[in-house]
Amino acid sequence: MFTKVDGPVRLADRVAAMLADEIESGRLTAGDKLPTEVELVKQLGVSRTVIREAVSRLSNAGLVEARQGRGVFVLPPRTRPLDLEADTTNTTDTKDKVLQIVEVRRAMEGEAAELAATRATPADHVRMRQALAAIDAAVAAGGDGTDEDLAFHRSIAESTGNTVMVSTLRYLGEVSRSGIRVTRANEARRDDFYDAVREEHDAILTAIEQGNPKAARTAARLHLTHAATRLQKAGPEFWNTAQDLDVDLDTAE
Repeated sequence: MFTKVDGPVRLADRVAAMLADEIESGRLTAGDKLPTEVELVKQLGVSRTVIREAVSRLSNAGLVEARQGRGVFVLPPRTRPLDLEADTTNTTDTKDKVLQIVEVRRAMEGEAAELAATRATPADHVRMRQALAAIDAAVAAGGDGTDEDLAFHRSIAESTGNTVMVSTLRYLGEVSRSGIRVTRANEARRDDFYDAVREEHDAILTAIEQGNPKAARTAARLHLTHAATRLQKAGPEFWNTAQDLDVDLDTAE
C-alpha cells in the first residue's frame, strides 16, 4: 500500500501525513484497520518509534483509534481539533512555516505583553526576570536556550491571568518548538543577532515592569518582527541544514 519514506523532513510527520491522506482521500474509510506496526515498518522502511509517533498523532487528531488486542481502526469523519504538528515537505516550506508561526506569535504575544503590563504583580515581575536570566545561563552552559526562551514568553502569558491565552500560547509554543530552535540557531550565528535578541527581550520586560501597555505591545511585536527579518537574512545553506536542528527519535528503535 505504501512506499518507503526517506528525506530530510521528520519521518514521523511524513508517515502521519501519508496515513492521513489515505484516510481523508477515502482510500481508507471508517472501520478499516490500519496495517500492523510490523507491516508498516516493512512497507515504509522506518523504525517502530516513527510508526508509533505517527499513529499517536493520527489518534490525537481524531482520525484513528487503537483497540486493545485488535489493532488501530479508522474513525468516522468528524470535526478535527486544531493540529499544527504536521511538518513540511521541503526546505522552502520549512522556512515559510517558521515565518508563519512568527507572524502568529507576533499577534498573540503582543496582546499578552500588553495585558501583562496592566495585570502583572511584583511577584510576576520577579518570575519573568528570572526566566529571562535563565536564557543567558542556558547558553553559557552550552545549550541553545530554546526551552528557556519558551519559558520566558510563557511567564508573560501566565502573568495575564487569562487561562485561555496561557493554554493557546503553550500549545503554540510546543508545536513551534522546532521553529524556535531554528530561530535561535540563526540568531546564534552572529553576535549582533544574539545581542539584539537580549535587548529586545529586556525591552519587553522593562515595559511590563513599568506598567506601560502600549510600550509592552510594541516591544513584543517589534521583537518578533525583527526575528522574522533575521530569518529572512539566513541563506540557503542555513535552511538546508535547519531541519537537522530538531533532534528527535525518528531514527531510533
